[in-house]
Amino acid sequence: MKASPGRTLNALARLIRGHGPRGVALAAWTMLACRRVRHQLAHGGLSAVRLTAPPLGGTDTVVQGALRRSGGNCLESALVRQRWFAGRGVPRTVVIGVSAPAAGFHAHAWLDGDPDPHRHGLAEILRHPIPSAWLR
Repeated sequence: MKASPGRTLNALARLIRGHGPRGVALAAWTMLACRRVRHQLAHGGLSAVRLTAPPLGGTDTVVQGALRRSGGNCLESALVRQRWFAGRGVPRTVVIGVSAPAAGFHAHAWLDGDPDPHRHGLAEILRHPIPSAWLR
């Protein structure tokens, strides 16, 4: 379901008031990055993910809010946040976990070190370290 134009404008006004033009630039980068990651994962998997550096300024709160609005799944969101942190010189690892098939299969991705209630009961199957090119 899409947000109404009024709700979208209100959210944009709050973003400008709270974070200024840099926050708007970061939100735009985040939403575009989420779309790119979605496309890259569909056409080449994790090894195909390439994202430009995020703009300077802004906070992880802006990134997470933009990801919620973009409708990204947990893996797309974790990869975008991994790139955002890399742009600030902070290496973060994406972790992917799955539940046992008997419990009704479920998979989830998150950044190592983040509190995440959805990962409870999941077994780690993959750790995706930050691409070295993202830290240059």
